[in-house]
This record gives sequence, structure tokens and C-alpha cells, in this order.
Amino acid sequence: MRKMTTILAGALLMLAAHAQAAQKVISFEAAYRDGAIVKSVESIGGKVLRQFKLIDALSAVFPDNIKDAAIYSLEGVTGVEEDKYINWLESTELSMNSVPLPGLKSAMSTINAGLELPLPVSRTDDPEIPWGIERVNAAGAWNFTEGAGIKVAVIDTGVDYTHPDLKGNYAGGYNTILTTQTPMDDHGHGTHVSGTIAAVKNASGVVGVAPRALIYGVKVLDRNGSGSYSNVMAGIEWAALNKMDVINMSLGGGGAMEAMQKIMTAAHEAGVTIVCAAGNDSGAVNYPAKYPESIAVSASDSSDRLAYFSSRGPEIAVIAPGVNIYSARLGGGYRTMSGTSMSCPHVAGLAALAIGAGAGTPDEVREKLTGAAVLLPGLKPTDQGAGLVNAANLR
Repeated sequence: MRKMTTILAGALLMLAAHAQAAQKVISFEAAYRDGAIVKSVESIGGKVLRQFKLIDALSAVFPDNIKDAAIYSLEGVTGVEEDKYINWLESTELSMNSVPLPGLKSAMSTINAGLELPLPVSRTDDPEIPWGIERVNAAGAWNFTEGAGIKVAVIDTGVDYTHPDLKGNYAGGYNTILTTQTPMDDHGHGTHVSGTIAAVKNASGVVGVAPRALIYGVKVLDRNGSGSYSNVMAGIEWAALNKMDVINMSLGGGGAMEAMQKIMTAAHEAGVTIVCAAGNDSGAVNYPAKYPESIAVSASDSSDRLAYFSSRGPEIAVIAPGVNIYSARLGGGYRTMSGTSMSCPHVAGLAALAIGAGAGTPDEVREKLTGAAVLLPGLKPTDQGAGLVNAANLR
């Protein structure tokens, strides 16, 4: 009997393995859009999950025994890429509650250079203004723009739109994971990011860089910070189709993906400014920040040094505060977090101010931001790009 049970269990495992599905992003010729490409996919056992509107691509799931060669052989197909489901926050967010400490090698190199380790959070005389908001001199722009009515899509884990510092500026959004549900945050990352961009100025809690900008939550990541490439792509597409002015992507992972770049290019051409976190691996700039359509942001600490964890490279456009950033917490209240995930929303907020000050296209926004930036001494161009933006210079 035990032997029979073992054989049955083995058979069930084999069946389960055979039933595994592989998810792909398929690019195709424009002539095969809609029904034709769907029929082709279904002809080999595939199921279309989502067809994109801005680019000729779709996501589909196939039985595990269907290989890429079989998909490539379908009439009209021009590309097949893995629609990986990965954690997009591991490379851009370091600490949920405290300053991240450098490793021994990094710490020793800092000490040998005669520099101090990152300082604790500094606060201004106005308790509503966190140190990062002060450092980019957001208030220096508020006499000519607070970003009123500028639409910022936070492509992330969602937004806690009931938070007292966010509900006044929350204007809607989209859930790419469960399209019938609201983009309520179930992780906390997107809520924290949103507070830095556009927490309301109400003499309580914190204030964002652009305190009258409109926040749109675009949920592409689950409660663990994970999501598929096609979910992120769907978030970018939603933002473009719904005429967002700015996208904030405090996320990164994986490598280059042709279909992802195509949809970013389409969003850029539709007039959306895309701001991305550079990454936290102390190495090269991560994707999607590495794409030329992105305004890639590295992270500084409160002493204007490059944060030890920050990715860097020739793609960096500007640098912004990313260590010990105080902002909104899921469920109410506030918390401190660190990472290029936190530097990115400073620049998304600055982009909203730049648009409020007259920038009309993504290229004009980039030009205003880099033109308003000041180089930080001791940092290379690959560390900081044009430098740290002074919002007062955005006029």
C-alpha cells in the first residue's frame, strides 16, 4: 500500500510539473493586432492575459512544454521574452526603519578618506518639512508653483489613500494585479514614496515636494514587493493613456527588456516624464532607470555625499536625498526609510514643480531639472549627474 501511495504521489508530481505554465511577453507585427495574434497564440495552447494598446505586444501564458521556438514560429511574432515575476524593491529600498549601515569595506574606505559616516536625520525649524524636502529647497518654488493639478502616477505597491497627508491629493489610480480592485497599498512602500512627492501642506505630519500635485496610485506590485514585467508595463501604459504628467518608479530589477523599453518610449512620446530609482547595489544603474527615456536618480545623505549603497553611472541625471527619509506610513503615521526608492520621489516632485513652472515636454522637464541643479563637491558626474536640484531655480 505504501509503495502504491508513493507511486501515486510521484505521478501527481509529474502531472503538476507538466501542468506548469510559462508566462511570456510577445511582440508582433502591427498587422496581426487583435484577433489574429490571439488566434495564433491559442493555436499552440497559449492564453492571452493582456494585450497592450501603446505597443504591438501582449502577455500570455503557455504550457511548460511549449518552447520559445514554437512561439517564434507563429506567423507575425517578432519577439519572445520571459515575463518574469520578481521582487522589484530589493534593489531600490534598503531600510524600513533606520539608517542602513555600510559594510566593513565601505566603512573603512570612508574612514580612510577622512570622512564621517552618514549623520542622523536633521530636521528644520518647521517640523512639517523633512530634511530631504528642505535640502532640495522645495519651499523656494512654492511662491511660484506648488505643482497644483499636476498628475503624478506612483507605479508601486499602491497608495494608502486614506492617510491624512495623502487623501487630499489622491485622485484615483489603477490596480494592474486585480483590475476590479482599488490600488490600496498592502506593503507600505508606495505610501512612503507618495508622501515625499505630494503630502499636503497642513501644518501636521510631513509635506511633500509638490504639496498640491495630484497622486494616482498604480498598483503593479504585491504585498511582498513582487510583480511581473507585464504588470509594470501595464502600469506605464495606464499612466500614458490617462494623461499623467509624471511617473515615479521607485523600483528596479532584472535586466534589459525590449518590450519594456518600447512602452517607456511610447509613454515618453505621449508626454509623460518618467523618473526612476537608480538602484542600491553600489554598481551600475539598474533597469528601468538605465533606459534613456528615464530620469535616473542616485541617492545622497544629509552631508551631501553619495549614499554608499547608491548605484551610479553615466545614466544618472541628478542626485537627491535618499538616507533616513521621513514620510507617510501605511495605516497612518510616519516612518523613516532609505534607498534610491526614497531619492526618486524627491525628483518626481521636482518634476511636478518644473511642469508647474512651465516645462511642457519630458525633455523640457529634464532640462529644467538639470539646469536648476548644483554640483556637489567631491562627487563624480557618474555619481550625481548634473547635481542636486535647487527648486528655487526651476522658475
